[in-house]
Amino acid sequence: MATNGTSRMYAPLDPAGTGASAPPSQPKKVAYFYDSDVGNYAYNAGHPMKPHRIRMAHSLIMNYNLYKHLEIYRAKPASKYEMTQFHTDEYVDFLQRVTPDNMEQFGREQGKYNVGDDCPVFDGLFEFCGISAGGSMEGAARLNRGKCDVAVNWAGGLHHAKKSEASGFCYINDIVLGILELLRFHPRVLYIDIDVHHGDGVEEAFYATDRVMTVSFHKYGEYFPGTGELRDIGVGSGKHHAVNFPLRDGIDDRSYKGVFEPVIGWVMEFYKPSAVVLQCGGDSLSGDRLGCFNLSMRGHANCVNYVKSFNLPTLILGGGGYTMRNVARTWAYETGQLVGVEMGAELPFTDYYEYYSPDFELDVRPSNMDNANSPEYLEKIKTQVYDNLRRTQAAPSMQMQDVPRTAMGTNETLDEEEERLDDEDADREDAKDARYTQRTWDKAVERDDELSESDDEEMAEANGVRKQPGRDRARRVGILDYQNPDAPADESGANTPADDTRSLDGDAEAGDVTMNMNGEDELPPRAQDNVTVGDEAAQEDLAAMKSEGHSPVENNSAEQAAASSTTNPAPAADQDMAESSAAQPPTAPEPPTDTPAAAAPATTDLQAPSRSPAPPASKHTPALPTTAAPATAPAAAATEQPKAEDPDTEMTEAETSAKEREEGLMERSRADAEGEATTEMRGGAHNVGGGPAV
Repeated sequence: MATNGTSRMYAPLDPAGTGASAPPSQPKKVAYFYDSDVGNYAYNAGHPMKPHRIRMAHSLIMNYNLYKHLEIYRAKPASKYEMTQFHTDEYVDFLQRVTPDNMEQFGREQGKYNVGDDCPVFDGLFEFCGISAGGSMEGAARLNRGKCDVAVNWAGGLHHAKKSEASGFCYINDIVLGILELLRFHPRVLYIDIDVHHGDGVEEAFYATDRVMTVSFHKYGEYFPGTGELRDIGVGSGKHHAVNFPLRDGIDDRSYKGVFEPVIGWVMEFYKPSAVVLQCGGDSLSGDRLGCFNLSMRGHANCVNYVKSFNLPTLILGGGGYTMRNVARTWAYETGQLVGVEMGAELPFTDYYEYYSPDFELDVRPSNMDNANSPEYLEKIKTQVYDNLRRTQAAPSMQMQDVPRTAMGTNETLDEEEERLDDEDADREDAKDARYTQRTWDKAVERDDELSESDDEEMAEANGVRKQPGRDRARRVGILDYQNPDAPADESGANTPADDTRSLDGDAEAGDVTMNMNGEDELPPRAQDNVTVGDEAAQEDLAAMKSEGHSPVENNSAEQAAASSTTNPAPAADQDMAESSAAQPPTAPEPPTDTPAAAAPATTDLQAPSRSPAPPASKHTPALPTTAAPATAPAAAATEQPKAEDPDTEMTEAETSAKEREEGLMERSRADAEGEATTEMRGGAHNVGGGPAV
């Protein structure tokens, strides 16, 4: 067993955001392939291979909001004809026909094609293979046409399948089919495998060609599939184009980084590929059910970041991985690295949140297992690998021919297919009134400088995005977010500041009316001064009338002035006026006078009178009925005592005439006072607000 010094000679992982983990200078366009049906398939009860892990990874990708930086595609499943570009017709035909119900009829074929134990027959077997292969083939096709820089298909990476044989839980080798699609446009393709198991199916497919170089880092020695020795370097024109790096148990992040980066750097230098396929098997993570390596999540993702740093068209695929929660976390994290998003440690709430107990964190930590890979062993393997790569001399020259406009088995190009799908999507009835269709929502990529979210929440929820507990929804910019600090306060009730009340011609008018806090009319300061002057003039005129002996008029006018001092006089004021009039002895009739009565005070509580002048009262207008109130003075009680004894006693003619004359004078004085006060308050020829009088 190696000591702790094994890893000390190798550099640690680059901190987040630096080195290979640094975000690219130019944002990469990432196409992400996912079929929602893939998680519905299950191999058999108790089988370690669980497609459900792909759905768990997708749920994390969606709820970490990585989908905003991805173009999401649901690839068309690979057809039988497309699968036969690598696999034999008889083998593909068998996979299409066999089911759990009729598998007994195919007993001989099951032995021939190695279908049974590790690779069981289950419901939807052929459909599952079509989803896996279709995503890898379409991802490669989009890379060929320059539609994206990176294509991701976590349902792919089934690297053990052979030309006419299933192996290691793999039936159809989607990696080989994807590389064949890339070879239609690229002269040389590099395949890198970081699964704990050797990528034997891909190596075997291209073992004799120099157009594909396969590089595999895997456990070797009494371990499935038993291939991948250092001396396996290819044959014929493919000699030295198969690179195998056999490893022992317990390799950690530093050691893996110390061998992975130099070897891939040499491959890029000598082979000069024009496209890369990276298989990211999750069974090389620490704690995997079938694995024996000790890589952390970040140690595994360091390989993805390093390959991405070469800025070549790259196809990222899944693979093995049998501890579902670790595989889902790692693939989601690596998706974030591809789009340059550093994800938080706390996992968002998803439909599968309970799977990540007890820590609920985005991390796969290494264990304390021993690293059996000594520095001497690793350096010896590195030296031999370098010698093999050096013998390739230079990148092989390729004689390229015209590429067919369409892929094998199709009748239209990728661009023609895109246009057709867009037209079909726009013509659908349920898409005409929708903000987003599923196709447009999947293809939308949010810009970093967008101020608010532009996605449809219902569409996001339908695609697995869940509302996070305790996290407020991003708020849109509202029309009330800006408040003018120079505007009048809401309490003023005015359209202009309260200290700048002006008429339409720019001058403050005495008749202008504002609103107080209670919503009632309030007079400006000049109008209040005029009312005060009116009160003083009224008092002087009443004193002069009293000196001439008109005491009833004085009493009645004073009471009436008090009654008009408020908008709604209290009934008690009218009762006091009636009692005062009854208490005075009758006087002789007085000749009419043309002296106008002084203006009565319009108000005493700064409330404006009605905006329509009151009509002048007539002496024939009947007096309002009043209710007698208890006497408030001894004189009043003595005066009313005779009336109580003889209520039917009629007034003499002289008394009646004097009474009518007094009442008419009182009403005339009140009308004149109110009219004069109203005219003065309106500013003469101006109405309220300074506008022209009507």
